[in-house]
This record gives sequence, structure tokens and C-alpha cells, in this order.
Amino acid sequence: GDIPFENTQYRGNVFPGLSWSAGPAGTKSYAVIMQDADALARGAPILHWTMFNIPATVTKLDSGMTSVPTGALNGPNIRGPNHAYMGPRTPAGPKHRYHFQVFALDTTLPSDSAMTYENMIAAMKGHVLASGEVIGLGQVAPAQ
Repeated sequence: GDIPFENTQYRGNVFPGLSWSAGPAGTKSYAVIMQDADALARGAPILHWTMFNIPATVTKLDSGMTSVPTGALNGPNIRGPNHAYMGPRTPAGPKHRYHFQVFALDTTLPSDSAMTYENMIAAMKGHVLASGEVIGLGQVAPAQ
């Protein structure tokens, strides 16, 4: 469905919340990636938000979250490493698909606040036990 405007950069940029089912046995942490699949920057989908080393006991990130769970780190986005949630800012035109992906990992990733997306993905390789995805639709804000 549509991502509410309060969860976009047009209004508020408030994290919408996210929950998932517990990962399989052996899950040590979760990683979350949010990307705009309908816009490219440097040949890849626009990376809006990542978080990693979410403890295996956490299966919900509350709406309006202002701090990360103990042990977790905000990861990179298009602006660089260690950034909090950056909601959609869909340009005029058709709606964009924003993919929220959750990965159950059998490890924790290096606790590096300067982690790049490439390093994050490389560290996850071979450690994904399960994954899930939800897609929200973003659109340009109506004229006010």
C-alpha cells in the first residue's frame, strides 16, 4: 500500500515501524535494508536506510523509533555510513516501490559505524538463514 506522507521526507520523515517473524534456529542477528527500486543512483537502487546487528530477540522496530536497539547500528544509505531512517522523497511521476527487506543472519556483522553498503553485503554473504520483504508505494506529496 501507500506509504503515509508522515513517513516521507515531505512530512515528518518519521520511521513507519516494521515487524517480522522470528528467524530460524541459529539466528544471531537481523539486518534491514530499505531501497527505492524505481530510481537509480550510480547504477543501483537508491539506498534509503539500513540497520544491522539487530539482536535475534528483536522482531519489531516501533513506529517513530528515534534510537536503535541495544547492539544494533544504523548502516549506510545514499548519503554515506551511519545514517538513521531516510524516508521516501518520490519525484513527480508514477509511484515508486520502496523495498523493506529483513535478513536473519547466523552471525553479527563487524561493528563498524563507517560500514559501506558494499562491505555490509559482503559481510552478509553466506550468512543469510532467511529473508522477507514488504513493499510500500511512495508518491510525490500533493500541493499544499
